[in-house]
Parts: sequence; C-alpha cells; structure tokens
Amino acid sequence: MSRIALVSFDIDGTLEIGDPPGIVTIAALQTARRLGYLVGTCSDRPVSHQREIWARLSLIPDFTVLKHRLAEVKTAFTATAYYHIGDTDVDEHFAGVAGFRFLRADAASFRAWGPELGLD
Repeated sequence: MSRIALVSFDIDGTLEIGDPPGIVTIAALQTARRLGYLVGTCSDRPVSHQREIWARLSLIPDFTVLKHRLAEVKTAFTATAYYHIGDTDVDEHFAGVAGFRFLRADAASFRAWGPELGLD
C-alpha cells in the first residue's frame, strides 16, 4: 500500500509568490508534486484566484479551497498524513479544526519540517 501525504499551502506570507512573499518556493511545490504528495492551496484568496496562480505556475493542484473550508479537503482525500503550511495564527486555527498538522512558514520552523517532508 502506498503512503500518500497531503500538503496544503497558504499563499500570502507563505509562498514566495504571495503578498507578502513567504519562504516556500515554487521549487518546493514542484518537489512536493514529484514526491507524490497531494498538493493544493487553502487561502483567504478566492478559489478562482488560487486557480489562476496554479495556472501561471503551470501546475495542477489537487484542491483549492477557502481557508475556513480546509476540513472539506480531509473529507475529500484519503491520506496517511495531513499538513497545512501557513504563517498566521488563523492558519494554525483552521488547520487544528480540520485535523491537520500545522507547519509554520518561517525560516526557523522550516529548518525542522522542510527536511522532514523532503522539501528542503
């Protein structure tokens, strides 16, 4: 049986293309896909805007949802582990409510979870 993890990314303050830019690079998104993770975004940005971002990156997400709907992702996808990477306490709150492990998108935290997920 394969072991598939799911990784959800906030955009602003988390991804390098966010406003403000975050520490998670586009290369890390590509690596997550290459490693076989289910990958998508969970943001305050409208879903249509999230999809436009993925299209500009020439990547196809497994999901795009509003932040307060993260729990629906867990219902829709079976995975061995669920992670949400974000930069705010609001991200942490919704990750916890949805049953995701929250990973803070700052340099110190990334040194711990980046290698753990193979995204360093």
